[in-house]
Amino acid sequence: MDLFAQNLIGGKNIWAWFIILLWILVWKGYALWTAAGAKHRGWFIALLIINTFGILEIFYIFFIAKKTWKDIQSLFYSPIKKKKEEPK
Repeated sequence: MDLFAQNLIGGKNIWAWFIILLWILVWKGYALWTAAGAKHRGWFIALLIINTFGILEIFYIFFIAKKTWKDIQSLFYSPIKKKKEEPK
């Protein structure tokens, strides 16, 4: 086993754990939100219970829910729309 893997397993590399956790939470959160919105109860339960480091979540988002990369980007880059004033 290489030194990085030993440090990761031994808990000495906290930043690697933080990055992995962030990766998992982002994909899992979006997949669960999508499954709940689409009323895919079985997928929601599977995504909630099974931890695959984001692989199952990515599969669900792109192949089952048919989301595109633009759909995901729109969550992060949606500008705040100002209300137009109605003419009097």
